Amino acid sequence: MNLSEIAGKEIVNLVTGERLGVIGECDLILDETTGNILALLVPKERGFFGLRKDKSVLEVPWRSVKKIGNDMIIIEYDGIY
Repeated sequence: MNLSEIAGKEIVNLVTGERLGVIGECDLILDETTGNILALLVPKERGFFGLRKDKSVLEVPWRSVKKIGNDMIIIEYDGIY
């Protein structure tokens, strides 16, 4: 799967039912040798006009991704927000 195929998908947490953001707003942590995705860095707070209030992020391990659908990515993550 290419990054362009997941770029506009919404991230939803199965544990909390919370919408966390869109892949286009996230950063990725990649393994430099294999190119595999290790984690998603999801911004925690979004303010007025979608601008971030602070620079804190939620690091979601890639193993928490359970399903990649047509419109969204379902994760199962019970870490501290």
